[in-house]
Amino acid sequence: MSVKKEKTLKPGKKSGGNGINIRWLLLSFDTVVFAVCVAVLYLLGERGPFPYVSVAITYGCVIIFRFIFNIYRQVWRYGGVPSYIKLMMSDAFACAAAIILNLIIPGPKDSPAFVLSLAGVDLLVALGARVIYSYCYKNSGSNNFVGRVSRFLLRIFGIREECRDGQSDETVNVAIVGAGKDGTALAEALASGENTRYKPKFFIDIKSEKIGRRIFDIEIISEDQVTRDKLHDLGVTEIIFAIPDMPGDQRKLLYEKYKDLGCKLKVYDKNAIIANGNPNRIHLREFDIEDLLFRNTHKMIDERTAAYYKDKVILVTGGGGSIGSELCRQIAHMGPRTLVILDVYENGAYDIQQELRIKYGASLDVRVEIVSVCNLEGLEKVFRAYQPQIVLHAAAHKHVPLMEKNCVEAVENNVFGTYNVVSLTEKYEVERFIMISTDKAVNPTNVMGATKRVCEMITQSFSQHGKGTVYSATRFGNVLGSAGSVIPLFKRQISRGGPVTVTDKRINRYFMTIPEASQLVLQSGAMAKNGELFVLDMGQPVRIIDLAENMIKLSGYVPYKDIDIIETGLRPGEKLYEELLVKTEELDKTENSLIFIERDAPLSSGELEEKLAVLKEAVRSGSDEQARHALMETVPTYHTPAEVNGKYYEKPQITLEEKSV
Repeated sequence: MSVKKEKTLKPGKKSGGNGINIRWLLLSFDTVVFAVCVAVLYLLGERGPFPYVSVAITYGCVIIFRFIFNIYRQVWRYGGVPSYIKLMMSDAFACAAAIILNLIIPGPKDSPAFVLSLAGVDLLVALGARVIYSYCYKNSGSNNFVGRVSRFLLRIFGIREECRDGQSDETVNVAIVGAGKDGTALAEALASGENTRYKPKFFIDIKSEKIGRRIFDIEIISEDQVTRDKLHDLGVTEIIFAIPDMPGDQRKLLYEKYKDLGCKLKVYDKNAIIANGNPNRIHLREFDIEDLLFRNTHKMIDERTAAYYKDKVILVTGGGGSIGSELCRQIAHMGPRTLVILDVYENGAYDIQQELRIKYGASLDVRVEIVSVCNLEGLEKVFRAYQPQIVLHAAAHKHVPLMEKNCVEAVENNVFGTYNVVSLTEKYEVERFIMISTDKAVNPTNVMGATKRVCEMITQSFSQHGKGTVYSATRFGNVLGSAGSVIPLFKRQISRGGPVTVTDKRINRYFMTIPEASQLVLQSGAMAKNGELFVLDMGQPVRIIDLAENMIKLSGYVPYKDIDIIETGLRPGEKLYEELLVKTEELDKTENSLIFIERDAPLSSGELEEKLAVLKEAVRSGSDEQARHALMETVPTYHTPAEVNGKYYEKPQITLEEKSV
């Protein structure tokens, strides 16, 4: 679902008192081990005077350096390669120091070879003991032979309270998809976490060289071996995907297969760990909408793009909205000199302001201005006060059916609000203006799309007769999780038990995530030379009926049986499909293989003023019908939904890659 259900599992806790006791217990154990090593080496060697000085020096150096390297603060039940390397480095320094002191300090002592042998044998035994302890702890929760032996050994050495006496009734047996770096890290974390009720039973992988091998004594099996009987025999009830870069089509096939096998499906969210900043937490979540679409997401911000926005004064209009707020997050990460969030809706602007202040503190200069883009005087105060170098224009009315009923407001806010921002961009000599457009501006069938097409015309026209500002516009499709998205609607309908409503079962849309859309805007804006209309290769469109069915399945229901899906008819101004380009024969590639440019002949300043005059007269009239007719007159590609939808199935569908050839 669009709201991620996240489990945060804490691998373990450390109490101060018990930690001190265990440290002294471990020191005592190391002392006994050292004494045994001394006795063995002395008895096996040439017996002469007992080398008291050499023994005392070596013991003292070993213990001192282990304290210096914090060896006794390490929680060895979670010991791994870094911990063992640290112990080896500690004893290597101790051995070197002991050899030097052995040569300097007078008294009965043995040769440096004895010191080297003593330190080496002691290190091997200490390492072996810690490896065995870690292994016993990790297996002490099993009810098999290895688990029983592990619990017995732990109790012998007085570590009863750390022993996990078999699995609880809440233990969840899981399979992990992916035996790579992420899957291995997850398996190790689950196996070592004392508060974790998840137990990995096997890995699933497609690489033949891994099949049949074991990691942490967990078997790796092939995809073909995953059957209902196999899962039942091992008690596996959940399958965790630990391959973040798995191709979308492959993820879809696996999702459908495992869902049919009756298992719960979860995702190991490594990005949540990075964002949280705590590597000792395990983040497992349900499949969400990004996973549901089974499309590959792309990160497009490179070092050059980030450097462009660094140390700049940046103004984001509509900064409290879905896209605007994500633009602010992305920009804040790049280190701007000042980030100005402008919006007429104070709640959204306040929320993103507080979020950024909590995350960045005094290192980010973030300002909020509550102004409508229709208020030219208020806007100018903002431009005069901050002198922005970059303006990202995201402010707009975007809800298609509402704008069909409020044409005058759509034209005034979208068209003339954009004109106000662009005019002030020119007046205050802003370096770069980046407008956020939409695929609905292409051959629009609704008022919202037509107004955004006019905004593109304004942007392109100013790119030709402006004073030096670099102008560009960026088009993309529907964004997941935005306020007007269909996803929240489906979620509410499913929670009420249905039915789920779609306007037409034939309808399809392009989808992308909000971070993807924002990164596209920022990168395309940074690479703009002047006047471009940028568009992202968003892959194949998604049928809304498929989206509804998958959301119902994700919620644990059966479509058309538990929850019905019904058609309600196309809404006013709604298309069966969306386009991204107007003239496919004028499509250019960019240095980024995912970003394309559609070049359109810009309007002259005179032509633009004529069109704006027609629209301004319609706004003055206050008539929604007159505003609609004015848009029809000023946007030649604006047609009725009936005209466009009737032609949909008469032409072959062309992908962006085919268009660029």
